[in-house]
Amino acid sequence: MERILSSKISESTGKTAKMCGWVHARRDHGKLIFIDLRDKDGLTQVVFVPSEKEAYAVGGSLHPEYVVEIEGEVNARPDNMINDKIISGKVELLAKKISIIGTAKEIPFELGTNLQIDTYLDNLPFTLRDEKAQAIFRVQSVVIKAFRDFLNSQGFTEFQAPKLIGDDAEGGANSFNVEYFGHTVHLAQSPQLYKQIMVGVFERVFATGNVYRAEKHSTSRHINEYTSMDFEMGFIETHEDVMKMENDFLAYTIDILKKECAKEFELLGADIPIVPTEIPKMKLREAQAIIKEKYGEDCLRAPDLDPQHERWLCEYSRETFGSDFIFITHFPITKRPFYTMEDSADPGYAKGFDLLFRGVEITTGAQRIHDYDTLVRSLEGRGMPVDNFSFYLEAFKYGMPPHGGLGFGLERFTAKLLNLDNIKMATLFPRDLNRIDVLLSK
Repeated sequence: MERILSSKISESTGKTAKMCGWVHARRDHGKLIFIDLRDKDGLTQVVFVPSEKEAYAVGGSLHPEYVVEIEGEVNARPDNMINDKIISGKVELLAKKISIIGTAKEIPFELGTNLQIDTYLDNLPFTLRDEKAQAIFRVQSVVIKAFRDFLNSQGFTEFQAPKLIGDDAEGGANSFNVEYFGHTVHLAQSPQLYKQIMVGVFERVFATGNVYRAEKHSTSRHINEYTSMDFEMGFIETHEDVMKMENDFLAYTIDILKKECAKEFELLGADIPIVPTEIPKMKLREAQAIIKEKYGEDCLRAPDLDPQHERWLCEYSRETFGSDFIFITHFPITKRPFYTMEDSADPGYAKGFDLLFRGVEITTGAQRIHDYDTLVRSLEGRGMPVDNFSFYLEAFKYGMPPHGGLGFGLERFTAKLLNLDNIKMATLFPRDLNRIDVLLSK
């Protein structure tokens, strides 16, 4: 007999069916025993009655998280017993036969218990089974699929960027060193240099995968290993072409989330944002002037935005433009990576941007230098050894079109989408200054 999932069990009303899953909870009501059976689609109520002696005896021995296979009769619930909160709430399974496939030790606490974050993370193999945790990562799965689907529809080609790189690490002080056959190499901080090389091959490319930042943060918005969603596109006119592509991607993604994840957002108490047809934008200097005028802090000479500035600007964007998103452009060229193009119409400032969303930066992007000699001068001007970048520079020796792209943090975006207080709650197995599965201090 073929297994049926909770989402389909009501289609077998009046028939015999087989279900497999975990015992989510057990309730003894006099002579009747009930369990909630959990599978990947949700919960189904199973009832054990004394007249089915063998099944009833096994049902009385079940504990939470036992893995079971149950065959039985699918019956419609009376109208007053329908449970609209679960996917199979119109039916229940009357157990005729049951097999225990796997037993479970005593659980440390009930799923869904409100926990301190370290307790939650220390018990991830168990706590990830909670419906709210599942909802977070279902949403995250839809986001990354939407990223792929959208870019494929726009003529992009996906490639897999290496994670071990040589001395061409963009910021050596912030990279993890790895012993590599007697040499020291680095874990990649981004696929940036490889994206640019691949523009010379496919014109439009994207990559998804883990990247690594050896920054000693211990905050609610930083992790040391995260998933970066990157794209790079050739034959652009300006960085605003990249911004437009991201604007369209976000609109596409939010539309998909509305269709596929409405229940997850409802369960988590989160609102699906609206993406404007054109996300508002302003230069850094304009944003700093607003901060000074509206919020009373003078940051006009700062080369970047502090976290509080980002929160204020998102608040301003919501009040002024009705948008949870805002692009901030034209950061000082000296504070942007060596491959970033300077705006000739605004000397000293980069043709680049950050995208802020609900109080935090989720994207950094720019137009890149595509001329070989200019790129070499940029490296030299920053005191960076040109020889370390010889492999990367080959792509520019043989003709490279004007191009640009961005990097987009999946976990940070997920956290802000779902109004989670800590990025670690949107990271399956977070690595930070103090943790690699378990606390390093243990």
